[in-house]
Amino acid sequence: MKQPALILAVLALSACTSSYAGPDMPKGTALPPPEENAVATTPDIPVDTMKSMVKTLSSDEFEGRAPSTATEPKVLDYIVSQFEAAGLRPGNDGKWLQAVPTVEITANNASPLTVTGGKGTPLSYEFGTDYVATSYRAVPKTAVRDSELVFVGYGINAPELGWNDYAGIDMKGKTAVILVNDPDYAGETEQGLFKGRRMTYYGRWTYKFEEAARQGATAALIVHDTFPAAYGWSVVNSSWTGAQYYVQTPNDGADQTAANGWVQKPVAEAILKAAGQDLAALSAAAKQKGFKPVPLGVKASFGFDNAIRKSVSHNVVGILPGATRPGEYVLHTAHWDHLGRCTPDATGDDICNGAVDNATGIAALAAIAKANVEAGPTARSQVFLAVTLEESGLLGSEFYAASPIYPLDHTVGGVNMDALLPGGRARSYSMTGGDKSELTAIFRDTLAAEGLGEAPEEHPERGYYYRSDHFSFAKRGVPMFDVARSTDLVEGGKEAGEAASQAYTDKRYHAPSDEYSDTWNWEGIVEDVELYYTLGRALAESDRWPNWHAGDEFRAIRDRSCAAEGGC
Repeated sequence: MKQPALILAVLALSACTSSYAGPDMPKGTALPPPEENAVATTPDIPVDTMKSMVKTLSSDEFEGRAPSTATEPKVLDYIVSQFEAAGLRPGNDGKWLQAVPTVEITANNASPLTVTGGKGTPLSYEFGTDYVATSYRAVPKTAVRDSELVFVGYGINAPELGWNDYAGIDMKGKTAVILVNDPDYAGETEQGLFKGRRMTYYGRWTYKFEEAARQGATAALIVHDTFPAAYGWSVVNSSWTGAQYYVQTPNDGADQTAANGWVQKPVAEAILKAAGQDLAALSAAAKQKGFKPVPLGVKASFGFDNAIRKSVSHNVVGILPGATRPGEYVLHTAHWDHLGRCTPDATGDDICNGAVDNATGIAALAAIAKANVEAGPTARSQVFLAVTLEESGLLGSEFYAASPIYPLDHTVGGVNMDALLPGGRARSYSMTGGDKSELTAIFRDTLAAEGLGEAPEEHPERGYYYRSDHFSFAKRGVPMFDVARSTDLVEGGKEAGEAASQAYTDKRYHAPSDEYSDTWNWEGIVEDVELYYTLGRALAESDRWPNWHAGDEFRAIRDRSCAAEGGC
């Protein structure tokens, strides 16, 4: 799904400082020194197998691999056959598949957003042009009526940072008005409580809606601003005015807000002016620690009908049991789905084949499995997940992480692979998300052993770490790292690498032209897979339980998981 630079993802282990030693060792046990950060021997990657898999999965016969369509069984059967050939065992209690129930909700007949009770009201704003909204609840109608608006700054509740934008207010029946990104997003460096220029999860719109629901809000509206959002209103409009996809829940989303949406910045300015407030002044105040929510004294109303369609797709699950600690798990993930049939190109081709995105990742899964089988079992079990519905919002990985086959408090970490771009080998790799956890050390040790450098992440303010399947596990405390091949190629340098990256983004990303070619240069993909294998195997051989760094947004949940009886 991701498109920046040369896109891929991987987990790296750092075992230098963790105090969690695993189920067979007491918590707090002093761990051995970091010389045990051994780097696994690089295997021979079965390139011919990978080529065949990418060519097959991205052929017109598979019609773009859209989930919950007539072609899904064909895709699943093929992946299972390749997992079996690689030497994996069925990973879901003797079965290969995990059902993923989903719901599609499309808002129709939306009313204007009206605001009453303030100076110069009522105000009225049109759906699509001025605001967008949808519901996470599978109900036929959504109606927000006379809901008091409360400005809650950045909508963050981060106890580990001593920050709570909801302090002292009961949000029941109210609508939260929320700023996009983090309080220190405008910084030039990564220094700051919220890592400065680098976006944290607290800056992502997904978090803001989740927290509003936890606070009991009726609705949540994010104020769109192009620079901190990293995209214009046209992206918001196109993304939020069509079908939205969610994992089905037993209560049909009843624990979520009734509505979540966005408003244009000028709309928010006008609403706050009618409430006797100034958006710029409140935004400046919201950047300071100790900010308290501001009831605006005006009320919002809006609503829409919901067209609902429920369906079921599937994850494919394989396992290589561990030799000595089979009850501890390392994940390898990649998404098998793509867009199916899409907007035709000039030739009339309407199949988005998804060769790079992400037939390459599924081929890498099978290749790494085969290499591990040939190398012999690791101490820990290795789980291989081909997940569905990534393109619809990471839903396959979200479902597994919410309903794991193997407990997350016994899951050490994992390796995610998303869109391996053909091209030459690179001189360096970067770590998307930055140095977030104790996983970093083995990543750097491995780069050094392979003669590779570490490159800085491009555009850390855009929050790419939170946009691929590893994130479904990270937000539940399982340390996962996203690592990217840099554009600094061994042959051609940055000029060649940046040109290749831009050509893919401009001409093939999510388009019918993302097709397999016998002319692909596989050297860079092989380099990627070698790195993935090395990092994943090192993690599977280790006895360490890596944690997030102190102050990271995912540290607290990992601590709770490891503190539970039998955890970590």
